[in-house]
Amino acid sequence: MARTARISTPDEAATQPTVVVPVVFDDGAGYVAESVPASLGGQSIPRTLSKEWCTKQGLKPDAGSVTVLRTLKDTNVAFVSIGSSYNSLESYRLAGAAATRCANDGSVAFFLPTDGIDDPRDVAQALVTGGLLASYNFKQRDALTTFDVVPLGSPLPSVETHDDVTDGAQRGEAIASGINWAKFLIDSPAGSMPPKELARHVQTRLDDDENVTVEIWNEPRIREERLGGLLGVGEGSAQPCRLAYATYDPNPDSELPHIALVGKGVTFDSGGLTLKTGLAMMTMKTDMTGAAIVMAAVSIASRLALQVKITAIAPMTENLPSDRATKPGDVLTIRNGMTIEVLNTDAEGRLILADGLSLAVEANPDAIIDVATLTGAQRVALGDEVGAIFASTDEMADLFSVASARSGELLWRMPLVDSYEAAIESDVADMKNIGKPGNGGMITAALILQRFTDGRPWAHIDIAGPGRSDSNRGYTTKGATAFSARTIVEFLDAVAEEALD
Repeated sequence: MARTARISTPDEAATQPTVVVPVVFDDGAGYVAESVPASLGGQSIPRTLSKEWCTKQGLKPDAGSVTVLRTLKDTNVAFVSIGSSYNSLESYRLAGAAATRCANDGSVAFFLPTDGIDDPRDVAQALVTGGLLASYNFKQRDALTTFDVVPLGSPLPSVETHDDVTDGAQRGEAIASGINWAKFLIDSPAGSMPPKELARHVQTRLDDDENVTVEIWNEPRIREERLGGLLGVGEGSAQPCRLAYATYDPNPDSELPHIALVGKGVTFDSGGLTLKTGLAMMTMKTDMTGAAIVMAAVSIASRLALQVKITAIAPMTENLPSDRATKPGDVLTIRNGMTIEVLNTDAEGRLILADGLSLAVEANPDAIIDVATLTGAQRVALGDEVGAIFASTDEMADLFSVASARSGELLWRMPLVDSYEAAIESDVADMKNIGKPGNGGMITAALILQRFTDGRPWAHIDIAGPGRSDSNRGYTTKGATAFSARTIVEFLDAVAEEALD
């Protein structure tokens, strides 16, 4: 569903099929801000909701809990909890999602009291982001509805506050639009989203973004550029490889901070000759999530006009078995000249990321970030709601810790254990593509990638678990999540702001 955000007046919003009133809780009772109209949809809106009434209606203090007062009139009124504070961004994301879901397929208006809010822009951004992310539906992308935000104040919000809410709502829409686009790419069947089609979608979207240029490398160009890891993984497929190389530079005459993003784009992963089980293959269209995320991040950065230069690289291929497929024991030569002995063809993501990271180093960025659905070990260690992050410096780790807290996407820093390097040494190449079986697989994968970063500040985000959800929860929709995209955008925003200070 394509839901858009807009700023409305109370009179305009009152005509929507569903209007939503936020409730803040204290000791089990709910409280409605004085600036909320006393009557909506023909219903009187009390200032206090007793603990007994909330319990009876199923309205809980947990952010995102909602109860709908349905009437015979054209407008339903919903109360949604924002927890115990007017200033929790995650609570507003959850409230926005609840508002969207209780409106079903219709438009919805959210009455936003601003008197108790410290940063109206951030709150409006969080609210709209949650509402629009929750509205994503792969099968109903053409249904147009609105998410109205109604800034309220006593007696009216100031001009500055109104402008902040407007700006925040626009930012939230840009972020959610980019992420929902990425989710669509990830959710698309592998048969309709092979590398060349994924690359076409990337080109089409980024061509519409200001200050962005994008090149799509075909297989002859990839061979000319000596991307041996990408070519080796793709040998078993009849579908040709692609590589998307995008740059965003809003001010070429200035020395802006420069960040390189690299995303894994395996549009279907059978495991190659090291064949996965049938059950394990069922969701392997999701294995190009990293590519979708980094290209979405470029698009969002452009639409937010972030003052940071970005180079984004997404190698794209399928990993299939055939008479031409790379065999266990083969040696591939990566773009930077390093060689990798392939002992497990199902450990293919690190092979194509090695080429992508080598290209990223050549772009001479200040820092490099790669993101991938890389290892089953990540899911075993952290489950499907927490991503893993490896950082080569404490500064990178700290920046991502702040970005993660702001985005609401949980990341856990993992160690880069130097002594584990011995497990990836090879007798016939510079390294093997796997470490000791069943022993620290997530860490050894990161150590392999680190060898291609040239010692630059670097972060690796493994999202094999949270990259996909088995159910709707909060603003996360079933299927593709594009997890870490919002955190990367927050990181880019912080880097840009720090450079401006």
